[in-house]
Amino acid sequence: MMKKRHSLSFLLAGLVAVAVILPSLLVILFSSGKEELAAGLPHQKAPKEVQEQPALDVAVFRSGTKKTETFPLEEYVAGVVAAEMPASFEKEALKAQALTARTFIIKQMMSGSKVNGQANVTDTVAHQVFKTKEELKQLWGKDFDWKSKKINEAVQETAGQVITYNGAPITASFFSTSNGYTENSEDYWNEPLPYLKSVASPWDESSPEYSTKQTMPLAEFERKLGISVNGKEEAGTITGRTEGKRIASVKIGGKEFSGREVREKLELPSSDFNWVLKSGEVIITTKGYGHGVGMSQYGANGMAKEGKNYKQIIAHYYQQTKIETAKNFVKETVTAKK
Repeated sequence: MMKKRHSLSFLLAGLVAVAVILPSLLVILFSSGKEELAAGLPHQKAPKEVQEQPALDVAVFRSGTKKTETFPLEEYVAGVVAAEMPASFEKEALKAQALTARTFIIKQMMSGSKVNGQANVTDTVAHQVFKTKEELKQLWGKDFDWKSKKINEAVQETAGQVITYNGAPITASFFSTSNGYTENSEDYWNEPLPYLKSVASPWDESSPEYSTKQTMPLAEFERKLGISVNGKEEAGTITGRTEGKRIASVKIGGKEFSGREVREKLELPSSDFNWVLKSGEVIITTKGYGHGVGMSQYGANGMAKEGKNYKQIIAHYYQQTKIETAKNFVKETVTAKK
């Protein structure tokens, strides 16, 4: 009988210990799993930082309604990624795009600049293109569910992260397609930024925008540039190229132009162009699409297809930068708004 009593006592003690320990283990395991899920990546501290981050709403001037609407920061970022990059792109490329979108708006809000005295940004290319969930439902139709899910995952897995240089958010410029190289910021905007330097981007050759050809009547060509080519078979002499292999300067009809001037006057896809005259028409061939400064979207997707993650994509296109929490910058922005 004594042995049975001891056995029963041990059994009861064991059950009590399990009852006490098991809930604690479940809490620990559940908490750990929840943090990893929120972070999206193992060993990432973003979840706690995001939870501590003050709430921030972005005021957007809607070009369609001419009214200002406000959206939570991460909802705004998702709306920008959806509008600016195809949802069919690799998730790591979408994550990189999320960082550029978040960095841009944080920097913009820190500047205190306003649109119509109340909005932080417009929803156009003047700042960043942005679309609401309702607009995306109309745009994507039956593809809305998988596209929005993929983009929201990319945004949440990078939540609270921005790109910085010397402790401040960068000018996170991006564009569609390069000509094989990105452009130095000073070669297009006349503003040298150490993190916006020309780098190789060979992945862009797969882009449908990599090479385009268009034909323009000679009279229209002359009118737009304000020159006369006197009926020559070829018009223009390239007098300089940028480090990004684009046109730095060109002489046409006795006048000197920058590549950017020609691109804008003729509304060309990029400033890497050449042309020939034939039978009263100008046949223009262009490489790339966009200004060429910062991250190439098709380049980012190409890197992701090769197995590169978003941090490697950011490090390639934005030299000497870091990825940091937006917490401190958001606090500054919230304080500035009060």
